[in-house]
Amino acid sequence: MTTTAPAGHATSGSPLVAREGSERNAPAPRGRGPLDWSWLGLVPFAGYLALFLVVPTFLALGTGFVDGDGAFTWDNIAALGDPVVLQTFWNSTWVSLLTAAIGAILGALVCVAMLGLPERGIVRTTVDAASGVLAQFGGVMLAFVLIATIGTQGVVTRILDDVLGLDIFAGGAWIYALPGLIPAYVVFQVPLMVITFMPALSALKPQWLEAHLTLGGTVRGFWPQIGMPVLAPSFFASFLLLFANAFSSYATAAALASQGSQIVPLQIRNALTSETLLGRENLAGALALGMIAVVAVVMAIYALVQRRAARWQS
Repeated sequence: MTTTAPAGHATSGSPLVAREGSERNAPAPRGRGPLDWSWLGLVPFAGYLALFLVVPTFLALGTGFVDGDGAFTWDNIAALGDPVVLQTFWNSTWVSLLTAAIGAILGALVCVAMLGLPERGIVRTTVDAASGVLAQFGGVMLAFVLIATIGTQGVVTRILDDVLGLDIFAGGAWIYALPGLIPAYVVFQVPLMVITFMPALSALKPQWLEAHLTLGGTVRGFWPQIGMPVLAPSFFASFLLLFANAFSSYATAAALASQGSQIVPLQIRNALTSETLLGRENLAGALALGMIAVVAVVMAIYALVQRRAARWQS
């Protein structure tokens, strides 16, 4: 007995159905659909970048190659080779490297400690919230906290002196000099490391440990053989981010280090405000250009490392 399809319908193997399905799923011709206005959402971000990144960069480029009268000169760029300026860049570099290393190690240990806790638990949510606040805690507020706690007359300083007889300032008031920036920067470097490294650590799959154990490995050997090699790019990328954060920090150093210009941001302030550098005001532009070059190199390496780290996180 032969069965025929109802009128107006076609069987599943009919070319009509295939043709109608292909026409239904075919992409709409370009230019016929409504305009795509989704790119307008990037306008505020583009304006932010232009105002706080592009414009300052061009100002640094422009002022770094002209003198006080607006004439072209190489003197400002040549001043970057001055021993005082080179020492300032070195001070910024070693302080940034040291605080980035301390912040990366301590922050990574905090992340490892939180790895076994429930993601929505009270401890982990508290640490996440505190990290988000402390990562942005700097400037005058941070300087005041440090002075009130470990300053020459701070609470902790007096307790150590009165109870233990330990004078942490026997060699001088180091907290108001370059060494004082180390504990100040660590305060916001550790929480920043927690914010940036915790997602990478959370992306470790339990199946990797199970496979490692199935192949004869041990729990203790998982980290040196699998965990650390996998996390190394993310750890290094976070370290570079911490370095750039410390290298470009200004407000905390300006509020804490009242004497001298030991780091590049303070040297830029000195070039803009000092009355002893008449005729060399545009040296600030050359210093800013040097900072931009250093941070650009660091962030370029960060982008390359982060791209490698993202391979196994996807």
